[in-house]
Amino acid sequence: MPSPYDDYSDWYDSVVRSGTIVHDAAMRTVTRLAGDVTNQRICDIGCGQGVAARAFADRGARVVGIDTAGKLLAIARAEEETRVRGIEYVEMSAADLTMMAPESFDGAICNLALMDIDDLVGTSRSIRHILKVHGWFAFTIMHPCFQTSDSHWVTDDKSPGRLVRAYFVEGRWTSKNSEGMRTRVGSVHRTLSSYLNTLSANGLLLERL
Repeated sequence: MPSPYDDYSDWYDSVVRSGTIVHDAAMRTVTRLAGDVTNQRICDIGCGQGVAARAFADRGARVVGIDTAGKLLAIARAEEETRVRGIEYVEMSAADLTMMAPESFDGAICNLALMDIDDLVGTSRSIRHILKVHGWFAFTIMHPCFQTSDSHWVTDDKSPGRLVRAYFVEGRWTSKNSEGMRTRVGSVHRTLSSYLNTLSANGLLLERL
C-alpha cells in the first residue's frame, strides 16, 4: 500500500532538515532512552528519509531502516551513497516483519512514526518478533492529548493555547491547519493508554517514560 508521505517526500524532507522544535526534542529523547548503542544491531521502524538511522549509525550502531514510503527511502539511500554508514534500508510494513529473522535485533526505535501506523497490534507483535530476549524498544510520539480529530490552536489576549475535544475518539484524522503536515498525510489518534496497553499486551513492557 503506497504511503501518503510519497506525495510530499521532498517537502517533508526539507521540513525535517530545516530543524523543528518537535523533531529536535524527539531525537534527543529517543537517543537518551536508547542509551549506549555501540555495536548493537538496531531496527529503525518508520525510518523515513533516515534521519534517526544515520544518527544511531554515527553512535556506533548497525542499523536497518524500514518504511513503506519508497520516495523517502530513495532519499535515505542517496544519503547512504554520499556517506557510507552501513545502513540497510528496506521497504516493508512495520505491521508485518515476519520476513525478518526472529530475535535478530538488539533494539528497535520508532521516532515520531507510530502515529502514522494504522495497525499498532501488528506492529507491536512484529517488533517483539525481531527483538532478542531482553531486547529494547525506544519510541517517541506526539502526546495524543494535544492532537485529536477535534483540536486546534486558539489565541486570547495572553498567549496561544490548544483547544482539545474528542480525546477518546480513536482513529485516523486530518488536521484543519492548511499548512500542517497532518493536513497532508493525516494521523492515527489513540489515547496514551491504548499505546501503552497494546505494547504491553504484546510483550513490550514499559521501563521508562
